[in-house]
Amino acid sequence: MSKRTLEGTNRKQKRTSGFRARMRSHTGRRVIRSRRKKGRHRLAV
Repeated sequence: MSKRTLEGTNRKQKRTSGFRARMRSHTGRRVIRSRRKKGRHRLAV
């Protein structure tokens, strides 16, 4: 059986790629903006 694609803890996941983590940096805000523009249902993890 193959391994799952996402391993690790939820806390780590939130801290690195959560919404608040994205909004902290300029480039992170750019990510959110581009995902909104594309019409993503989920902007961050």
